[in-house]
Amino acid sequence: MRLLIPFGTRPEIVKLAPIVRALRSADDEVTVVATGQHYDAALTEVFYDELGLHPDIALNASGVKSEGLGAIVAGALNVVNRVQPDAVLVMGDTQTVPAFCLAARNCSTPVIHLEAGLRSFNPTSIEEVNRRIAAATCSLHLAPTEQARRFLIREGVLEEHIAVVGNPVLDSLRAIGAQRRPLAERAGVVVTAHRATNVEDPGRLMQLVTLIHDLAGAIGPVTFPVHPRTRHALERAGQWHNLATDGVALTDPMPYTTMIDLVARSKLVVTDSGGLQEEAAWLGVPVVVLRRSTPRWEGVRSRIAILTGLDADRALKAAIELTYPEAQRRVAETPCPYGDGHTARQVVRLLHDPRTAALLRLEEPDFVDRPPPT
Repeated sequence: MRLLIPFGTRPEIVKLAPIVRALRSADDEVTVVATGQHYDAALTEVFYDELGLHPDIALNASGVKSEGLGAIVAGALNVVNRVQPDAVLVMGDTQTVPAFCLAARNCSTPVIHLEAGLRSFNPTSIEEVNRRIAAATCSLHLAPTEQARRFLIREGVLEEHIAVVGNPVLDSLRAIGAQRRPLAERAGVVVTAHRATNVEDPGRLMQLVTLIHDLAGAIGPVTFPVHPRTRHALERAGQWHNLATDGVALTDPMPYTTMIDLVARSKLVVTDSGGLQEEAAWLGVPVVVLRRSTPRWEGVRSRIAILTGLDADRALKAAIELTYPEAQRRVAETPCPYGDGHTARQVVRLLHDPRTAALLRLEEPDFVDRPPPT
């Protein structure tokens, strides 16, 4: 197949790298497009060499939110028209996804959505909007879990257009040999926070500062790789230097393998990141989720993750509970609910299956003398 695969953020690089590698190994013609949605080099270029995903085409869509989205849409239309792929494969829920979904359909090109069917049921979440746009425009839904498949069916997606393939972030972990560490080798807490709704809200930002100090005092040393958006917010609020105290290590965003090793050696992850919830699950590390909803319900259901929102008292209570020895043992023994690390292999198999061509064919249906599907 001739495939066009766009990405715009660090998580997309991590998750798409094994997919692109597998497709090219199977002799598919893959054009990779970087939209520039993450404009900070610490969140993009540093990962290209480490993960082996270099863009063939680079757009420059950085800027304020509205201008960036407009630039991605314009660039997507241009690229799809120029490349003329057999299909566009999009990943996840960033602004890059709806832009390329709409551009592809404008050019009568089918769309394949990887990580399809995640739902947070949060109407204020732009990621939720992006996921639903993808669901409405794509022809093949590659769901990470059975739960995601059920969400899609409930929304009216035909079962034959859905395949459960796991989450490709686990392929990247398998590729670097990431494994669960013995409990005796684990210590401290890893904190990340980057959601605009958390760090750009002054009240929630102060809750984050309080929580980090409390975690350092109650559990042990805290390592906080700071997203550029979060650093700017802390500096504006005059809180940057208040965080740099005993027991709290502030760092720049880390290279991929360094970050994964840090998580594997920690007792606990406290985060508002979706990808980190999946990575911690693979490594058997419990997670406190600093959000009031999540599209990753499998972790909550299996009790390896606890939703708290950015409430310092509630999050600290959950963090302490998850560091009790019995909780540590339980989570360390719980299989990862997000897949087995062989997503890329399944994607290649599906795309080379002759039956998939029929699913990707865009044709006007004929409902003359027959009812629509219900």
